[in-house]
Amino acid sequence: MLQRLVRDYSWIHLGVGLFGNFCFVVGSVLFFKTFDSFYTLGVWLFLVGSTGMFLGSLGELAKSLYERREKGAVAR
Repeated sequence: MLQRLVRDYSWIHLGVGLFGNFCFVVGSVLFFKTFDSFYTLGVWLFLVGSTGMFLGSLGELAKSLYERREKGAVAR
């Protein structure tokens, strides 16, 4: 099931990664002095964004590994 999720729904990895990138950028902007009152929100967005980027990358890695294994099995 996990293999099918990773391989057949690669758009999920892209969506998680894009959402993570967006949160990461917004969180980073909230670290500026102008937005001092939003510092805690910025920290949380930074954390959520970093996690989303990491999960998106892990999904892409898993997809690449499954595809490489499948190509090797077909070539034999």
